[in-house]
Amino acid sequence: MNKLKQKVLVLNQNYEPLSITIMKRAAVLMLTGRAELVERRSFDLHSVNGVYPAPSVIRLKTYIRVDNRWPPLTRKNILKRDNHTCQYCGAKGGDLTIDHVIPKNRGGRDTWDNLVTACVKCNNRKGNRTPEEAGMKLRRKPFKPYYFMLNLPDIPDSRWEKYLFLKHRV
Repeated sequence: MNKLKQKVLVLNQNYEPLSITIMKRAAVLMLTGRAELVERRSFDLHSVNGVYPAPSVIRLKTYIRVDNRWPPLTRKNILKRDNHTCQYCGAKGGDLTIDHVIPKNRGGRDTWDNLVTACVKCNNRKGNRTPEEAGMKLRRKPFKPYYFMLNLPDIPDSRWEKYLFLKHRV
């Protein structure tokens, strides 16, 4: 793969994930002073003017106001966020349901942090109880994802994980 087409994570000035761009665009943002290097790759970029560190994560120097960061709360988006994996047993694919961590009859609401993907077996086992009452443990705490996170097939660089908040644990 062409090194200049590798993906680079772009953070807002406050370190909030903003978008993903290609290395060529990230290098231009850095060279023009609009962004700074946060995480570098193991190789350098060479030009006639010098040698520059290849970025993996960059941070914009000015804050960009974004209105449409949050995706709608839908079954499809919950399944995407949870990688089509049961958040109790880890089963992938098959018949998956959406489970309320705090059951609706106990005041649980339809929110990003109360809904998880569950296989039919785990959802039936949990029933109208909390995971603790059912003796079950969530593999990952549910969270509200950024819009672009739902369209990441795989994270191309492990250095991104700490900025994407993907390692939410209970």
